[in-house]
Amino acid sequence: MSKVLNTVKCSANLIVISTIPALFFAAIVLGYLGLLPINVPISSVVIIGIIFFIFLLFSKHNANFSICKMRGYKFLMEDELKQNLENNTLVLNREKKSILNIDKFLENYYSDVRNDNFVAVASSIFPMLGILGTFLAIAISMPNFSVTDSEALDKEITILLSGVGSAFYASIYGILLSLVWTYFEKSGLSKVDKYFALVKSSFSTYIWSEDELKIFKYTQYGVKDNKFIEALKETFNLEFVQTLNEQHLTNMKEIMNESNQNFTNIANHLKVASTNLTATLKAMDTDQNALEARNQIEKHLKDFTHATKEFEKNSKIFNAQLTISLDKTFEKIDTEVGDIVVKLADFATHVSLQSEEVQNSIQSYHRMVTNQARVK
Repeated sequence: MSKVLNTVKCSANLIVISTIPALFFAAIVLGYLGLLPINVPISSVVIIGIIFFIFLLFSKHNANFSICKMRGYKFLMEDELKQNLENNTLVLNREKKSILNIDKFLENYYSDVRNDNFVAVASSIFPMLGILGTFLAIAISMPNFSVTDSEALDKEITILLSGVGSAFYASIYGILLSLVWTYFEKSGLSKVDKYFALVKSSFSTYIWSEDELKIFKYTQYGVKDNKFIEALKETFNLEFVQTLNEQHLTNMKEIMNESNQNFTNIANHLKVASTNLTATLKAMDTDQNALEARNQIEKHLKDFTHATKEFEKNSKIFNAQLTISLDKTFEKIDTEVGDIVVKLADFATHVSLQSEEVQNSIQSYHRMVTNQARVK
């Protein structure tokens, strides 16, 4: 990602941050040169100069300097933001907007503007460097107490006390740098927040807000619920049983009609056989030809036996067809009942998930209200 920055303007921010530390260091140098009425040894000048150099290295990561760099990338950032908005568009209710998380985009885009590790330790490292410089200055200016002359000892003690006083300039300087850093860091962070708010406000009309997405989400829940309720109504509507039985009843009526016809034919055959048998017996009683009567009896018995077998055969066919028809009917009913159970399970799951989401939304709302109350 190529970024173009106006370094002249940002150098001005760096100068503002470094003005007070630079003036303090200049006073220390002037004191060493004797131009100011302060006693500063060369060791203190060197130590404070090192601390000042470290501060300048850290200053490039201060928020007050970083906001200048961010503004320098503004046009490039906006071009890339527009491209990301276009790549993350979503159409809802015939309206086209983006679902891009603009906060995350801004954080990622400006992640290389400054080093957060330097920022995390900056406010505490300068006082530590000042204390370290103080002890180094004391160690360097420590006199030799091996003298035996009292006047020489008094002189060494005077040098020690003077060196200790000068050494504390490093601690004072470290604390001063920490205060300067904290002030410009907080000021810069405030400017960064305002800058991000301005960017988000400029592109808010192109991005779906959380409220809009929630409203659409719950609207879809309502549509799905209505469709599901209609499906349940259709499922529990007993018309499907009527429709199911109409075909089977038609088939059963055809079987019954055919069976009745067969039974009627069989009954007619039995009646004819019985009539013939009765006539034959009467003929025997009237002394008709016995042989002819026996033949007639055998014939009629065969007809009667055949008619009986036909009756038995048709009865079995009827029972088999009736059983098959009933089995199909109950099988279809079992299938429909199974579908109802599955749909009821889906309905229970859907209601459970929706209830959980509503509870989470309520809990989030209560947490937000509680936090706002605490802040107030």
